[in-house]
Amino acid sequence: MIHIFIMTILVISILIFFPVIAIAGYQHYNIIKQPAYNANKMPLNYEIVGSGENKLVLLHGLTGSLNYWKRDLENITKTHSLLLIDLLGFGDSPKPNSSYALSIQLAAVELILKKEGFNDGKTVIAGHSMGAIISLALMEQQPTWFKAIIFISIPVYKDANDFRKTMSTKSFSHRITTSKISKYLCMIHPLFMTRAFKPDNLTDNVFEDSKKHHWQSYYYSLTEVILKSDLYAIARKIKDKRVLFIHGEKDTTAPLEKALSLSRVFSNTEIIISPEGDHQFFLKEADFVWKTIQEFTVSYKKSQKQYLLSTNKIKNY
Repeated sequence: MIHIFIMTILVISILIFFPVIAIAGYQHYNIIKQPAYNANKMPLNYEIVGSGENKLVLLHGLTGSLNYWKRDLENITKTHSLLLIDLLGFGDSPKPNSSYALSIQLAAVELILKKEGFNDGKTVIAGHSMGAIISLALMEQQPTWFKAIIFISIPVYKDANDFRKTMSTKSFSHRITTSKISKYLCMIHPLFMTRAFKPDNLTDNVFEDSKKHHWQSYYYSLTEVILKSDLYAIARKIKDKRVLFIHGEKDTTAPLEKALSLSRVFSNTEIIISPEGDHQFFLKEADFVWKTIQEFTVSYKKSQKQYLLSTNKIKNY
C-alpha cells in the first residue's frame, strides 16, 4: 500500500506539480530579464482612429488592449477622433520589469496625450474598468487637459478585502484568482489562457489579446491601480467636472451600487444604465455606448453654442 501511495504521489508530481513549477519559473525568469521601465525609451502603443472634430481618449481595462474599442466605429468616427492606447504592460505596449503603480501608468499615458495634442482642454477622456480609474486620476492630475470624463463599468473598492468579499459570491475560478495566492496563480496564467477558461462575455479577439500581458503587469495593475486607489479622495478634488457614468445593471465584477455611490461625489453627473449589461457589456452594446457618448459630447457642445448665441443676442439687445 505504501509503495502504491508513493508511486501515486510521484505520478501526480510528474504530471502536475513539476510542469506548473516549471511554467511559473519560466514566467518569473522572463520578467526578471526585462529592463526597468524607461518612459523615454518605451513609448506606449497607440492608434488614432476617425476624423471627427471631437477628441476622445479611450483606455481599456485589465488584460485588455486598444482593440477592445474596435467595434461599430462607423458613426462615432464621423464625429470624433479616437485616441486608442495600449496601457503599459498590455496589448502591444512594452512590458518592462516594473511596479505598474498608478503614477507610472499616468506618466506613460501623458506622454502620448502631449505628443498627439489631446491635452488641449477640448478632449474627453474615457475608460473601461481599470481604464476608468486611470482616466479619473488623469483628470485629477491634469484638470486643464480635459473638458469631461466618462466612466464605463468603473470598479469601486475600498481595499483588497472589499474586493475579495465581492468576488466571494462569484464562481470558484473568480474566488481563487482573487485570493491571497493569486500572485502565484498569475505566474502560471498561460495555463488559464486556453479556450476552456474563456469567459462567456469576452469575444474571441478580446480573449486572444488578453494573452499578451504577463503575470507582473496583471497582478500589480490589479493591486496597485484598482485596489489601492482611493477613488473618493481623487473624485473630491475634481467634483465639479462634467462626468458620465455608463454601467451595466448586472455587473457583478464592478457592482452598480458602488459606482452610484461614487457618482454622488460629483456635482455635474449623468448616469446611463444598461439593464442587461454585465462588466463587458460594451462588447455586445458598442453602438449603444457610442450613441450615449455622442449625446453626452456632441449634443452638449451644440447646447453650449446655442447658449453663447443667446447670451450674445441679449448683450447686443
